[in-house]
Amino acid sequence: MDTITRRQFLKATGAGAIGAAATSLTFEDIANAAITRPLPLGTPILVVVTLYGGNDGLNTVVPVTDSIYQSMRPGIAYNQSEVLPLGEELYLNGSMTGMHELWGKKQVAIVRGVGYPNSDRSHFSSMAIWQSAILGAAKTGWLGRWVETQPEDPMLAIGLGSVLPPLLAGEKRSGSVLPLGGLKVPIGSLASDCMKLSIASRSDNLLQSMAARSMRNLFTVSSDITPVLKAPAPAAPDLPTAVGGNAGGDNNLTQQLDIVAKLVAAGAPTRVWSVSLGGFDTHADEKGAQSILLGVVSQSISKFMSQMRATNRAKDVVVLVYSEFGRRVKGNASEGTDHGTSGPVFVIGEKVKGGFYGEQPSLRQLKNDDLAVTSDFRDIYATLLEKILGTQADRVLGNWQGRLPLFN
Repeated sequence: MDTITRRQFLKATGAGAIGAAATSLTFEDIANAAITRPLPLGTPILVVVTLYGGNDGLNTVVPVTDSIYQSMRPGIAYNQSEVLPLGEELYLNGSMTGMHELWGKKQVAIVRGVGYPNSDRSHFSSMAIWQSAILGAAKTGWLGRWVETQPEDPMLAIGLGSVLPPLLAGEKRSGSVLPLGGLKVPIGSLASDCMKLSIASRSDNLLQSMAARSMRNLFTVSSDITPVLKAPAPAAPDLPTAVGGNAGGDNNLTQQLDIVAKLVAAGAPTRVWSVSLGGFDTHADEKGAQSILLGVVSQSISKFMSQMRATNRAKDVVVLVYSEFGRRVKGNASEGTDHGTSGPVFVIGEKVKGGFYGEQPSLRQLKNDDLAVTSDFRDIYATLLEKILGTQADRVLGNWQGRLPLFN
């Protein structure tokens, strides 16, 4: 089966090497910054969740009563007893109970039919377009360009994982990375040698200058363990519990969001966090596999939002969930779906004006057997830049005019 993971995408595109060098941070770095210069309460925070592989939107936000949906997907179509009602004859995948509860609280915006013009159904070009917000070849990510509009700060935007996600790559400055397993800062003579390498010199070329700055950033804060690091992640007291703790179990996305929750609660001076989950390239046996993955997404985000409600940051956090494309309307012979075009995007948070946005693509008016794109993804980005990150969208997206009324 053809699959695509975040790491494969980064390796294949060379995106990890594009743009300015990324700073690798430690938990100690961020915790110390949270103590010495915490993010002021009320400062909006964006958490970006990337679903790698192309999530099937029709089996996420499901038109279950549409006869065309049922006839085009034998073996993988849901029936009404398997889904959760949203309204407007649409239903949420039955595994997404946590997200459905947030929908009921009007804290989930679902933007329908999201994509970009002239989709080519390629993992690599589609994800490059989504992460750069540029339809042609691009060397920078949309949030990397945002980083470059702000005062220099290695804590400003952080991706969880071992490599910088392309959306955080800038031309001269980029976001930082926080390895999930932690990163040991050099000590002793090696630390002294690294500090020497970090000293700026007028004779440095651009690459040497960026490398020196990255090294300086790595040593700008103390590597001492702080009480923040010893504290557990915030509890999620308003979730139902199961044997062993809060319902939802453990998975990599939950681990990533637990780290984000811990550092947000501590006051980390970070405005943008990037996390991800792969496995959505469901060419075969889709129904069970995608349902499990969507359950992971829903439970992880539901837990994260509950953790935020247990802190004083609940109204500050907004979560964006997207994938590089949707899937084909017609199921394939392997009870899966192939690469498609548009799909739903979720924006979640207490300040979100919950409900549907954009037109639901009609199954009766397909374009080359695919769903039409009825919402441009840049409308969402422009809105987030201005309403959450406090930056005029034209500084990042050029002369893009579209906006959505996503926030109260």
